Amino acid sequence: MIDMEAGEKRAGRRWRDYETAAGNRPVRDFIAALADDEVADVVAAMKEIARDGLSAARHLEGDIYEVHATSERQSFRILFAKEGQRGQVLLALEGFSKKQQKLPKRHLDLAKRRLADWRRRARA
Repeated sequence: MIDMEAGEKRAGRRWRDYETAAGNRPVRDFIAALADDEVADVVAAMKEIARDGLSAARHLEGDIYEVHATSERQSFRILFAKEGQRGQVLLALEGFSKKQQKLPKRHLDLAKRRLADWRRRARA
């Protein structure tokens, strides 16, 4: 999805996209639809999490965390979970532009469903 070269090698954490059973990658598609400067802002925020760990993220609920990125025009959120044996995989579950202060429940619920789906398919 995203080239995380420096932070990935140093910390061992790497980003991975949630992928549906049909092969769709909603977060990758969300980021790809942004303007170049917005992509740069989102990727920079994601690199910070890969480099610095969860202390650079906001814990939302359960296993779900949030990356916050701000561009000149708007704010963006990537909801993710740490996965893998040592939590070194940062699984991007949902991406959206945030227009209000409070996190819309539908985005959190969608991230939870995607995480449950990911884990269920990983065990199959």
